[in-house]
Amino acid sequence: MAYPKLRKAVFPAAGLGTRFLPATKSIPKEMLCLVDKPLIQYGVEEAVAAGCTEIIIVTGRDKGAMEDHFDSSPELEAALAAKNKQSLLDVVRSVSKLAKTVYTRQAEPLGLGHAVLMAKDIVGDEPFCVLLPDDIVDARVPCLKQMVEAFYETQSSILASEVIEGPAISAYGVLDCTPMPQNPRLLAVKGMVEKPKFEEAPSQNAIIGRYILTPRIFAMIESIKPGASGELQLTDAIKALLQHEKVYGFHYEGKRHDAGDKLGFLKATVEFALKRDDLGPPFREWLKNLPV
Repeated sequence: MAYPKLRKAVFPAAGLGTRFLPATKSIPKEMLCLVDKPLIQYGVEEAVAAGCTEIIIVTGRDKGAMEDHFDSSPELEAALAAKNKQSLLDVVRSVSKLAKTVYTRQAEPLGLGHAVLMAKDIVGDEPFCVLLPDDIVDARVPCLKQMVEAFYETQSSILASEVIEGPAISAYGVLDCTPMPQNPRLLAVKGMVEKPKFEEAPSQNAIIGRYILTPRIFAMIESIKPGASGELQLTDAIKALLQHEKVYGFHYEGKRHDAGDKLGFLKATVEFALKRDDLGPPFREWLKNLPV
């Protein structure tokens, strides 16, 4: 079957962000900034660049800052207008105009699969994208836009994949897959293993936080049993989906930053600052003089 155009992107954002305590005691992890832009905004801009027009954010308790961020701010806009700060006013207004944004709640942290399931009624019977705000992909062509082209080619679910060498592979879901001869960036998925031991990993192809999924995934999530932690894993649902449909991995072009890790977050902040025309040159000179 030919699926309709991808319009909707789901952002699971109900986690507690414990790796960034105490900051995340009062600030959602997704609102931590790389330079001057919240993590989640990078993902929303990527989804919009890929053609998505509706953003679905799965939130939890104390996540109201995200809703405020993507809403209009009449008081701030009026203050900036009164001071003739047009460039800042344009920036503020552009955030609220990125896309239609809707919210749904995940009352309990029952896993990524459960978070995606919370968007079922909003997504409806059409394919959709899932982006994890922790994964920031710096790419000339946005990662999700690359994946959307692969989705239209295959008419199947697409999982972004990155080659991870060494024992670090044990921190990821890993694909059991075969490269497609006609397109080496596409990987025909036979199965997957969540966080395998290094010596038991079926490949070096790790799943990262970008997915395009067909609507059948919701039935698969509802059919699987919770894991040992009591959570519904999206990986288990995709394995169940393989019994009905083809699923492909996709080697995207770009550099991923794991901004859900403190060191990864720091590295991303430095790299994004260095790329800025206004900050890069003086920041680079300052870094050269650091006593390291």
